[in-house]
Amino acid sequence: MSTVATAPVRTEPATRAYPPGHEPVHHYLLEPGPGPDVRGFARVWPTIKAWATTVDHKRIGVMYLFTVSLFFAVAGIAALGVRAELMNPGSDFLTADQYNRLFTFHGVVMVFLFIVPSIPASLGNFALPIQLGAKDVAFPKLNLASYYIFLAGASIALYAIFTGGIDTGWTFYTPYSDTTNTAVLPMTLAVFVAGFASILTGINFIVTIHKMRAPGLTWNRLPLFIWALYAVSIVQILATPVIGITMLLLAMERFLNIGIFDPALGGDPVLFQHFFWFYSHPAVYIMILPAFGVISELMGVFSRQKVFGYRAIALSSVAIAMLGFFVWGHHMFVSGQSPLSSIVFSVITFLIGVPSGIKVLNWVATMYKGSVWLATPMLYALAFLFLFTIGGLTGIMVGAIGVDIHLHDTYFIVAHFHYVMMGGTVFAMIGGLFYWWPKMFGKMMSERWGRISAVVAFFGFNMTFFTQFVLGSQGMPRRYFTYLDQYHDLHMVSTVGSWFLGLGLLMVLGNMIWSLFRGKPAPGNPWGAATLEWTHTTSPPDHHNFHRTPLVTHGPYDYDALFAGDGSGDGTGGDGSAGRVPGMPAPVPNPEQGGPQEMHKSVDLGLAQPKSKHD
Repeated sequence: MSTVATAPVRTEPATRAYPPGHEPVHHYLLEPGPGPDVRGFARVWPTIKAWATTVDHKRIGVMYLFTVSLFFAVAGIAALGVRAELMNPGSDFLTADQYNRLFTFHGVVMVFLFIVPSIPASLGNFALPIQLGAKDVAFPKLNLASYYIFLAGASIALYAIFTGGIDTGWTFYTPYSDTTNTAVLPMTLAVFVAGFASILTGINFIVTIHKMRAPGLTWNRLPLFIWALYAVSIVQILATPVIGITMLLLAMERFLNIGIFDPALGGDPVLFQHFFWFYSHPAVYIMILPAFGVISELMGVFSRQKVFGYRAIALSSVAIAMLGFFVWGHHMFVSGQSPLSSIVFSVITFLIGVPSGIKVLNWVATMYKGSVWLATPMLYALAFLFLFTIGGLTGIMVGAIGVDIHLHDTYFIVAHFHYVMMGGTVFAMIGGLFYWWPKMFGKMMSERWGRISAVVAFFGFNMTFFTQFVLGSQGMPRRYFTYLDQYHDLHMVSTVGSWFLGLGLLMVLGNMIWSLFRGKPAPGNPWGAATLEWTHTTSPPDHHNFHRTPLVTHGPYDYDALFAGDGSGDGTGGDGSAGRVPGMPAPVPNPEQGGPQEMHKSVDLGLAQPKSKHD
């Protein structure tokens, strides 16, 4: 009897089953494509319409990101033009009037159209709901409306710029802004309109944080980026109406000749300064508080440590937001306000340095004995730490009345402002972009070019602006079109430094564009982070963020519980009290693709409940 050999049966690996619409390749950036018979504009129109009418917070965040990046590029080119003109005394290629309009253009666009909305509207819109374990913000349609209101304000600002421009500086000081023939009214209207976008975004964030947190995500488990956005939202809601009303009063004075700020009409120009700085100093914290949140995330993730002093950092954000409303008078030490007022504002200015110092010290403590991973986001975080510390300390210096009187309206103030705003906010935003870019677009940026860009930008920044500290201390006034020959060498150094800074930022832009087309696919959690956007969703996330609502059982920086522990999530972390993570593995990127369905089994499965009301 013959036997027939049977070929071994080849067993195919089991295919994972995903719910419809939740496959790993299905994410928020993709739209169902039209049929092959559709040609021309009709082929791209559905995609354009879907993006223009989307209420998905992730898409709105991406649209904000590209919009504010465009304004940053335009304002940055204007800054290079200003520096090029100042390379030599006298006129090189601009007249004095053109110079005034160009630096005003740089200031207005950079402050109102870039820095104020930059991190909250782009990174905040993208990351906040996912970090909370929510599908979207509380009011998705309001979120989209705020974007178009911002675009409306930006359009009016561009109209003002291209129909004559303005030459008042970004502060619009009266009585000059009452009398100049430049387009002050359209520009103030633009600021008025754009302010509504900030208010709506702030309302949306606060309601989302209060009402849409995932089960188990208590206030003591919120990521510090959320705490920072919460604090800045309070400032946006309370302070922004003041600048809107101030711009409205300025317009009424020019239209109706009502004496409010113009002394020729019986008004008080110092009153304008009070109104303006009552908004604009808290606005400084609108610009820098979100950066603090980004840096807190980066310090924890790339030090492989629980963030030291979690509660102190979280509450210091709220403290800065509150104290920020009481220091506006330090901008007016030379305006003729009473000596008693100046002393009070000087003391409060020193006080606000306390919560800022708490953050810096806790970030340094987080790195202490940590396994610091010098990836590109961490390099930008370290650059931030160095630059913001200089900006903060010089802020304390000019908070002293005797020092401020000598340095007021000099290049020292220009340097201090840029160390805080650009060395702080912009470097933090770039670090945050390198950090969240894989999650946003599913592509990795080049680490080599990222690190080179960080070094070049850091070098160029210090060459540009540290020089201006010296210029200011020697008496070089700011906003001047020309200067004495004794300042020539330092101005030349500062201008050459701006070229290096521009080159570094150009590398960042090139890296982003390269990654979109040639970048490697991003793993679900390339940095080994422990917050929900990295542990419970894919890169990029799908339309609904999560396959199921996460149940949070540990703090946002409990790396031991997430990657090295038993995965039970005991909820003791997050406040820094548990000390440093013992036996933390080296910061090796997680090679797994996809989201929680492909993560290691020790990942929090959301089965445990908080053990106490404090968790």
